[in-house]
Amino acid sequence: MAFHNPPREGIAALLKSARTLAVIGLSENPSRPSCSVSLAMQRYGYRIIPVNPGIRTWQGIASVPDLDHLESVIRPGDKVDIVNVFRQARHVDAIVDQCLALGLPVLWLQLGVVNEVAAERARAGGMTVVMDRCIYVDRAALRPSPSASAIL
Repeated sequence: MAFHNPPREGIAALLKSARTLAVIGLSENPSRPSCSVSLAMQRYGYRIIPVNPGIRTWQGIASVPDLDHLESVIRPGDKVDIVNVFRQARHVDAIVDQCLALGLPVLWLQLGVVNEVAAERARAGGMTVVMDRCIYVDRAALRPSPSASAIL
Protein backbone atom coordinates (compact mmCIF):
# COMPACT_ATOMS: atom_id res chain seq x y z
CA MET A 1 0.00 0.00 0.00
CA ALA A 2 1.39 3.41 -0.99
CA PHE A 3 1.88 6.10 1.63
CA HIS A 4 -0.52 9.06 1.57
CA ASN A 5 -0.10 12.31 3.45
CA PRO A 6 -2.97 13.66 5.52
CA PRO A 7 -5.45 15.75 3.51
CA ARG A 8 -4.78 19.48 3.10
CA GLU A 9 -7.29 20.31 5.81
CA GLY A 10 -5.54 17.96 8.22
CA ILE A 11 -2.16 19.52 7.49
CA ALA A 12 -3.62 23.01 7.94
CA ALA A 13 -5.16 22.06 11.30
CA LEU A 14 -1.87 20.53 12.39
CA LEU A 15 0.10 23.67 11.53
CA LYS A 16 -2.47 25.95 13.18
CA SER A 17 -2.40 24.03 16.46
CA ALA A 18 1.38 23.44 16.66
CA ARG A 19 3.63 25.78 18.66
CA THR A 20 6.98 23.96 19.07
CA LEU A 21 9.07 22.32 16.35
CA ALA A 22 12.07 20.10 17.06
CA VAL A 23 14.14 20.42 13.89
CA ILE A 24 16.44 17.46 13.30
CA GLY A 25 19.43 18.34 11.13
CA LEU A 26 19.10 22.10 11.63
CA SER A 27 22.19 23.79 10.22
CA GLU A 28 23.86 27.06 11.20
CA ASN A 29 24.63 27.62 7.52
CA PRO A 30 22.11 30.20 6.20
CA SER A 31 22.32 28.71 2.69
CA ARG A 32 20.95 25.37 3.91
CA PRO A 33 17.18 24.83 3.61
CA SER A 34 16.96 23.72 7.25
CA CYS A 35 18.17 27.15 8.35
CA SER A 36 16.02 29.27 6.06
CA VAL A 37 12.89 27.19 6.62
CA SER A 38 13.37 27.27 10.40
CA LEU A 39 13.90 31.05 10.36
CA ALA A 40 10.67 31.44 8.38
CA MET A 41 8.77 29.17 10.77
CA GLN A 42 10.17 31.15 13.70
CA ARG A 43 8.79 34.34 12.12
CA TYR A 44 5.39 32.67 12.03
CA GLY A 45 5.66 32.34 15.79
CA TYR A 46 6.81 28.74 16.17
CA ARG A 47 9.37 27.90 18.84
CA ILE A 48 12.32 26.12 17.21
CA ILE A 49 14.38 23.52 19.07
CA PRO A 50 17.54 22.70 17.12
CA VAL A 51 18.44 18.99 17.13
CA ASN A 52 21.96 18.49 15.83
CA PRO A 53 24.96 16.98 17.65
CA GLY A 54 27.30 19.10 15.53
CA ILE A 55 26.18 22.51 16.80
CA ARG A 56 25.90 24.04 20.27
CA THR A 57 23.45 26.79 19.34
CA TRP A 58 21.39 28.06 16.44
CA GLN A 59 20.36 31.72 16.39
CA GLY A 60 21.23 31.88 20.10
CA ILE A 61 19.04 28.86 20.92
CA ALA A 62 20.68 25.89 22.65
CA SER A 63 20.84 22.80 20.46
CA VAL A 64 20.34 19.25 21.68
CA PRO A 65 22.24 16.31 20.16
CA ASP A 66 19.15 14.11 19.74
CA LEU A 67 15.50 13.79 20.72
CA ASP A 68 16.41 11.97 23.93
CA HIS A 69 17.80 15.28 25.25
CA LEU A 70 14.66 17.36 24.63
CA GLU A 71 13.83 17.43 28.34
CA SER A 72 16.83 19.70 28.88
CA VAL A 73 15.25 22.47 26.79
CA ILE A 74 11.51 21.93 27.20
CA ARG A 75 9.85 24.39 29.54
CA PRO A 76 7.43 23.13 32.20
CA GLY A 77 4.01 22.57 30.64
CA ASP A 78 5.46 22.80 27.12
CA LYS A 79 5.76 19.99 24.58
CA VAL A 80 7.13 19.29 21.12
CA ASP A 81 4.29 19.38 18.63
CA ILE A 82 6.15 18.45 15.43
CA VAL A 83 9.47 16.74 14.75
CA ASN A 84 10.64 18.29 11.48
CA VAL A 85 13.33 16.21 9.74
CA PHE A 86 16.09 17.51 7.47
CA ARG A 87 18.11 14.27 7.32
CA GLN A 88 18.64 11.64 4.67
CA ALA A 89 15.97 8.95 4.46
CA ARG A 90 18.36 6.30 5.79
CA HIS A 91 18.33 8.06 9.19
CA VAL A 92 14.54 8.10 9.53
CA ASP A 93 14.23 4.61 11.04
CA ALA A 94 16.24 5.65 14.10
CA ILE A 95 14.34 8.93 14.33
CA VAL A 96 11.04 7.06 14.33
CA ASP A 97 12.37 4.82 17.12
CA GLN A 98 13.15 7.89 19.24
CA CYS A 99 9.82 9.56 18.44
CA LEU A 100 7.83 6.49 19.39
CA ALA A 101 9.83 5.96 22.61
CA LEU A 102 9.16 9.58 23.62
CA GLY A 103 5.51 9.60 22.58
CA LEU A 104 5.96 12.48 20.14
CA PRO A 105 2.81 13.15 18.12
CA VAL A 106 3.88 14.31 14.64
CA LEU A 107 6.71 13.44 12.27
CA TRP A 108 7.28 15.79 9.32
CA LEU A 109 9.76 14.60 6.69
CA GLN A 110 10.89 17.49 4.50
CA LEU A 111 10.99 17.54 0.70
CA GLY A 112 13.10 14.70 -0.63
CA VAL A 113 13.04 12.73 2.64
CA VAL A 114 11.11 9.58 1.77
CA ASN A 115 11.08 6.39 3.85
CA GLU A 116 7.68 4.75 3.47
CA VAL A 117 8.46 1.81 5.76
CA ALA A 118 9.50 4.09 8.62
CA ALA A 119 6.56 6.42 7.98
CA GLU A 120 4.09 3.52 8.17
CA ARG A 121 5.75 2.28 11.35
CA ALA A 122 5.38 5.73 12.88
CA ARG A 123 1.70 5.79 11.90
CA ALA A 124 1.15 2.33 13.33
CA GLY A 125 2.65 3.66 16.57
CA GLY A 126 0.05 6.44 16.69
CA MET A 127 1.96 9.31 15.08
CA THR A 128 0.68 11.63 12.39
CA VAL A 129 3.16 11.60 9.50
CA VAL A 130 3.71 14.10 6.70
CA MET A 131 6.34 13.03 4.18
CA ASP A 132 8.15 14.70 1.27
CA ARG A 133 6.58 18.13 1.88
CA CYS A 134 8.06 21.46 2.93
CA ILE A 135 6.59 22.65 6.22
CA TYR A 136 7.23 26.28 5.28
CA VAL A 137 5.42 25.99 1.93
CA ASP A 138 2.40 24.45 3.66
CA ARG A 139 2.46 27.09 6.41
CA ALA A 140 2.85 29.96 3.95
CA ALA A 141 -0.19 28.70 2.04
CA LEU A 142 -2.31 29.27 5.15
CA ARG A 143 -1.50 32.96 5.56
CA PRO A 144 1.39 34.51 3.71
CA SER A 145 3.60 36.79 5.76
CA PRO A 146 5.96 39.28 4.09
CA SER A 147 8.46 38.92 6.94
CA ALA A 148 8.59 35.14 6.58
CA SER A 149 8.79 35.02 2.79
CA ALA A 150 11.43 37.74 2.69
CA ILE A 151 14.06 35.48 4.26
CA LEU A 152 13.76 32.62 1.79
